[in-house]
Amino acid sequence: MQTLPEDGKPALQKHVAIIMDGNGRWAESRGLPRLEGHRRGADRVREAVEACPKFDITHLTLFAFSTENWKRPHAEVSGLMRLFRRFIKKEGARLVSEGVKVRFIGGRERLDADLQALMGGLETTTVENEKLHLTIAINYGGRDEILRATRRMAADVESGRVSPANITAETMAEYLDTAGLPDPDLIIRTSGEHRVSGFLPWQSAYSEFAFVDALWPDFTEELFGQQMRVLGQRQRRFGAIAG
Repeated sequence: MQTLPEDGKPALQKHVAIIMDGNGRWAESRGLPRLEGHRRGADRVREAVEACPKFDITHLTLFAFSTENWKRPHAEVSGLMRLFRRFIKKEGARLVSEGVKVRFIGGRERLDADLQALMGGLETTTVENEKLHLTIAINYGGRDEILRATRRMAADVESGRVSPANITAETMAEYLDTAGLPDPDLIIRTSGEHRVSGFLPWQSAYSEFAFVDALWPDFTEELFGQQMRVLGQRQRRFGAIAG
């Protein structure tokens, strides 16, 4: 959660979050199956991770699969789950060697046991890494996250571990999936859509937003760099007066 130091100026975290949208449309525009677009999107994830050190990004959060995406055709959902497994198996060793710490957020109970095991294994293997903090949101929804956090907090209040009088915004942040992570400085959504689809509603209170027309498989390192340069030109006041 973003906090202000004594001088009132926020520390630069360089946390970028991306809503990776447009894989299906990318494939359909080329007469390809939608799953091929998701495969190309997975390749773009690797390129985005590799680009982060060039832009001094320390935290990257990616919206991979929402709680609403279960409504898609069964074949597409099954294909996406296979791609998640493939990504973890194929990229796991590379992420370890490149010093990337991986964390998954979202409700895991609906995911297959083998996928949950792969996710947990990658988190454990990379837990000591610090070069880049990569957070991947799977079966994630902002309202769902807040509801789950509220239920856990309510249980702690009922048991006496937490006093209602002492609950603050910082307390709430500790119950969220992103506990311990800085809030995003910039949230990017690809594909030209101008909405956030329930992505990090609590954490994005003071984030900058960028809505780009490029579909996710076309979001190159050059376009990524353009957004980072724009972020560097923005003045972020966090409710204070520009000084």
